[in-house]
Amino acid sequence: MIHKYHLNGYNIVLDVHSGGVSVVDDAAYRLLDEVTPPLTENCPEEVLQKLSPEFSRDELLDAYSELYEMYAEGILFSEDDYAQFADKMVASPVKAMCLHIAHDCNLRCKYCFASTGDFGHGRKLMDFDTGKRAIDFLIEHSQGRRNLELDFFGGEPLMNFEVVKQVVAYARSKEKDFDKNFRFTITTNGMLLSDDKIDFINKEMSNVVLSIDGRKEVNDYFRPRVDGSGSYDSIVPKYKKLVDKRGHDQYYVRGTFTHKNLDFADDVFHLNDLGFDQISVEPVVTDPKEDYAITEADLPTIAKEYERLAVKLLDYKKQGKGFNFFHFMIDLDQGPCAIKRLRGCGCGNEYVAITPDGDIYPCHQFVGMEDWKMGSLYDGTFDLKRKDYFARANIYGKEDCQKCWAKFYCSGGCNANNLQYAGDVLKPHKLGCELEKKRLECAIMMKAAEAFDGE
Repeated sequence: MIHKYHLNGYNIVLDVHSGGVSVVDDAAYRLLDEVTPPLTENCPEEVLQKLSPEFSRDELLDAYSELYEMYAEGILFSEDDYAQFADKMVASPVKAMCLHIAHDCNLRCKYCFASTGDFGHGRKLMDFDTGKRAIDFLIEHSQGRRNLELDFFGGEPLMNFEVVKQVVAYARSKEKDFDKNFRFTITTNGMLLSDDKIDFINKEMSNVVLSIDGRKEVNDYFRPRVDGSGSYDSIVPKYKKLVDKRGHDQYYVRGTFTHKNLDFADDVFHLNDLGFDQISVEPVVTDPKEDYAITEADLPTIAKEYERLAVKLLDYKKQGKGFNFFHFMIDLDQGPCAIKRLRGCGCGNEYVAITPDGDIYPCHQFVGMEDWKMGSLYDGTFDLKRKDYFARANIYGKEDCQKCWAKFYCSGGCNANNLQYAGDVLKPHKLGCELEKKRLECAIMMKAAEAFDGE
């Protein structure tokens, strides 16, 4: 299987199963419409005849020779070596946890999937006892894994910062005894950041996610305070201070774009102009009835905006002032392991979410869906059958993924979004698929451009 497309002046060919990416000339690009595997060493005469009005015979022969060499090297029309692993996917030790330290928030973001912070179950904060139980659970169920990840999430985690500090201290106290290494992350809206919180975060958090939607008018419309006033002027100076004191790239500012700001590349570059070089601005996923929802009608505009962003970012990099845009970060040399290509995130298997009440869910986006609750820290239950279900949920069990060229990059999409908007974990959310494919085309083009221009 191959996927070919033209973008920013490059004819790009992706060999899906090998992951090989090639930039080819017009003749080779056109030949790929006419040839199918297995390729023979000599170009079929009927193909030469058919394309002779467009290209000279020598051009076609040279181009076909290039394609045949790629085919012989296994980077064009390669066989699927991944299907053999589909039935061997088994449950893994838990290695990551999303700790809902606060089901409360001091903002009222319009698009919030968590019902403005309480996930539809009332505003509450996690107590330290539950936090300790969560750490004990992670240690117990991580088995032989040494490196563990824990994300302090909400709501707004800084509303319960004392318990954050207590949980970190408790986890650190267990590292030596159990041969574990905790890697902490915190996601915050920044409103309660102070010098002491910044210092603690920069000392203990391996990564930090700073929520902001971009330009002041965009951010303040979608991310207002409880009283309706904007949050931009309060958080920007605090974010700058945190990043300046942090001194490295293990952070990112993370925003959401909607139908209301389809010119979201301007928000990305605005964030960079503020001094941030690790940036993520992601499409909203919400009820299509909302006036800010992204719909199929928006896809052509969004595609052009991703292309504009990619081309401009390439130009920035040539000028030596490039930055990382999360959705364009892709590794064409190594990439994820076979299992991750097939299964994607570890939702419900390697990764779980814990609520303030100690309930266990597959991930933060499943929280509140009672039918998907996996157990409780307080009664010792943990649904291993559900865990096994998620472990076996892979692209070879998702019919719509079988013939998709992007399947090894998105691994079937977000399980929670699939369930909520397509009605089934195993049915990819179509709108999300189209957005993912466009981002991938741009990311691959950028890598190809950098390699091609560097020769």
